[in-house]
Amino acid sequence: MTPPADPARTPGAAAPPSPAPSGRGVFVVFEGGDGAGKSTQVRALVDALRAEGHDVVRTREPGGTPLGETLRALVLDPAHGPVDARTEALLFAAARAAHVEQLIRPALAAGQVVVSDRFADSSAAYQGAGRGLGVDRVAELNAWATDRLVPDLTVLLDVPATTGRTRREARDGAPGDRLETEPDAFHDANREAFLALARRDPGRYLVLDAARPAGEIAAAVRARLAALPLLAPAAEVGA
Repeated sequence: MTPPADPARTPGAAAPPSPAPSGRGVFVVFEGGDGAGKSTQVRALVDALRAEGHDVVRTREPGGTPLGETLRALVLDPAHGPVDARTEALLFAAARAAHVEQLIRPALAAGQVVVSDRFADSSAAYQGAGRGLGVDRVAELNAWATDRLVPDLTVLLDVPATTGRTRREARDGAPGDRLETEPDAFHDANREAFLALARRDPGRYLVLDAARPAGEIAAAVRARLAALPLLAPAAEVGA
């Protein structure tokens, strides 16, 4: 299971303004299949950015707000299944709309860095491809739900379904939630959808092999982010 949103932040509360906002903040999202190592990389990036003095909001989807966390419990708990594909897609979109309105946009407006474990591309992959609703249809639903908010960088940690399942089972020692326990064919469809989305928008995506050592992945992410002025190392900013 994905770890909870950053306890240093109160879910649903508007992010506090930074002392000297520098304009719109930076929005970074980690995507990929279950067991890809997203939570590890989210934690590594948040720790690195905070060590450099950046004001960072760590969050996750579904979740990030009280409503989002409630919907997370509903949509992921096997006890609440079965859930038809359209209902599932709409529940995720509702949680995401609240997340954007209550947490992400206020933080970005204050010049903060938002790092999220999953965002709209997960729905395009999971409900669009995995559930067969259509990637473009689900993407448009979520574009409406988020008022077309797009991450500055989406890091896709690419992992085959069998590898992801083996990692998750070794990590959790439990059956998993309602989506994690879907068959490998479902997760393979999601993987192909993620890769197709990345090919459509290579400027926004950084695709990394999730089998690489965690330290190498973290370094590759930080190197890519260094191209963004707000996240460049202090020495480069002052150069």
